[in-house]
Amino acid sequence: MAQLDDAAAYWPLFQLSVRTPRIELRYPDEAAFMGLTALARKGVHDPASMPFSIAWTDQESPAFEREALKHYWGSRANLSANSWNLPMAVFVDDELAGVQDANAQDFAKLRVAGTGSWLGLEFHGRGIGKEMRAAILHLLFEGLGAVRCVSGAWHDNGPSHGVSRSLGYAENGEDLMLRRGEPDRLIRLLLTRAEWEKRRRDDIEIVGLDGCIDMLIASEDKAAS
Repeated sequence: MAQLDDAAAYWPLFQLSVRTPRIELRYPDEAAFMGLTALARKGVHDPASMPFSIAWTDQESPAFEREALKHYWGSRANLSANSWNLPMAVFVDDELAGVQDANAQDFAKLRVAGTGSWLGLEFHGRGIGKEMRAAILHLLFEGLGAVRCVSGAWHDNGPSHGVSRSLGYAENGEDLMLRRGEPDRLIRLLLTRAEWEKRRRDDIEIVGLDGCIDMLIASEDKAAS
């Protein structure tokens, strides 16, 4: 723990977490990066389908592990108050279960963020996907003052669309994109602050945001907002 505290003195995001009665989102340290890579290698979806717009799970070892770590390391190295990606590690009973990320460009001025996620196969079908999305939305709307959150899912991804509908998202058009090399329809989804407010929860806690908010919203923009 002392090592994490030392690192947090220089990178306060290590102290950021979001807690619900069922799960916890934590900004991942190096051990979590390694654990998430190993978990993803064990499988996150039926190989016959592809839920992601980038088919990263199709890679073979060792390219799979190397590219996963490059992605995580890159999210940390390239983070700035004007452009960030937060790959928050999902913990269920203190066990790594997946990733719920949030990303934004020029968030201080636009107040718009996107989300994406994955869960290890053993955690599917337990309502965790909805819980972790609710947690990240609480961080974005309540913690950071978002006015809109956006997401997307292939037209046939029923579980993802179900989670989105239950949290108040509305369809917001579609894009024709390549899915494993073939054209397919990606549905855009939009959640407004007004719709989030109708469903907001009082049992979600944000920890450690004050110490790192200037890494996500530049101090001058925060003061002006």
